[in-house]
Amino acid sequence: MQRKEVYLQESNIVESKRFLNERIANDESVIYIAMEENENLSAFVQLYPFFTSVGMKRSWLLNDLFVMEEFRNKGLAKKLIEQCKLLAQETHANGLLLETSINNEEGNKLYPSIGFNLVNESNFYFWKA
Repeated sequence: MQRKEVYLQESNIVESKRFLNERIANDESVIYIAMEENENLSAFVQLYPFFTSVGMKRSWLLNDLFVMEEFRNKGLAKKLIEQCKLLAQETHANGLLLETSINNEEGNKLYPSIGFNLVNESNFYFWKA
């Protein structure tokens, strides 16, 4: 499998599997998957809980959304995100937060089309340890 850089991170399949297995084993995230009829993975989304003292509720960080190339433009991303919205409602969460690259043309069309609002009033800062 070819290594590819995503969001300024080089791909590392072995460590990715280890990391995801830990999140699942420790009940630290929620993952929804879409599978083909032959039970091959076609798409997934992963969410992490976080809390807001201002909103006085849990919120969910939609951290990963991936659709295999051959399954794109078939509505899988929308279906997975709708499931995420249901999770937010069922857990009485404040909402869903996501970040995407300015250059992610597909995502930047998709998210507003399914009810996400772009927050222009905030700056996003990150400190890398």
